[in-house]
Amino acid sequence: MMKSLFEQDGGTYSVVGDYRIPNLTVPEQPEYEIGVWGLRRLNYLKKHRRVLYTNLLTSGKLPEHLYEIDTAAFERSELIIRQMMAAEGVTETLKAENPMLWVQRVNNIRSSVDEIIRNELIYG
Repeated sequence: MMKSLFEQDGGTYSVVGDYRIPNLTVPEQPEYEIGVWGLRRLNYLKKHRRVLYTNLLTSGKLPEHLYEIDTAAFERSELIIRQMMAAEGVTETLKAENPMLWVQRVNNIRSSVDEIIRNELIYG
């Protein structure tokens, strides 16, 4: 019996009834800690970019992709927050003098940064 290309490349099959089903496995992958930004990206890929999600999943590159997005998003958000706080004069002095105003401004900055990161990295 002639071997299929799959078998010639070292692949094996399991026989189930009258069918031969290829024994497929995902390659071994290192463990990545994925935070909120990576999980948001995962959710977006599953709902809106099914082909990209499937390609990343089947190639074994999904965890690495999510980790890279998570890391980049976290670093970028921290940088933008610091820059916006400096530009808007949100300082420790303001925090001591007017805590409510400080909280309001920080919340506004965080909300703006969240939107920026979503548009640039999560939905991109």
